[in-house]
Amino acid sequence: MPVWAANGVEMMVWRWVEFSELTAGELYELLKLRQDVFIIEQACVYPELDGLDVGSLHLLGRDERDAIVAYLRIVPPGARYDEPSIGRLVTRANARGEGLGRVMMEKAIDKCRELYPGCTIRIQAQEYLVPFYTSLGFSPISAPYDEAEIMHVDMVLQHPL
Repeated sequence: MPVWAANGVEMMVWRWVEFSELTAGELYELLKLRQDVFIIEQACVYPELDGLDVGSLHLLGRDERDAIVAYLRIVPPGARYDEPSIGRLVTRANARGEGLGRVMMEKAIDKCRELYPGCTIRIQAQEYLVPFYTSLGFSPISAPYDEAEIMHVDMVLQHPL
């Protein structure tokens, strides 16, 4: 398993898994993390379980205590958009500020390019994170819009020629 040191603070173990490979404990832990951040912390009531997890590829980031502190999923082309998409990027509050989001996105971009060569990658970004995603090469393709009372922007990363 690949290991990455987050600014020397803690060691992260990264693992890509299909939905069918998740244990009941892992599924509970990642859904709780998503709920804690997207619903409770952001005070946003919306259908977090959207039916896309089953067909998606999941990236789990575990800390030295073996707790999932970072997570995202890749939704295959045709499930939500024509393009593959990266979503549900989340980091537990006490693990933020260490660069985990960037590491996860770089891993997800690489995995999308491996699985779907030549494809554009699409994301639905919270508006305040547009500069972060722009720094990774994504470009806005929509005006800001309200999604569950949080402003979002659709963005794409074109396949390099």
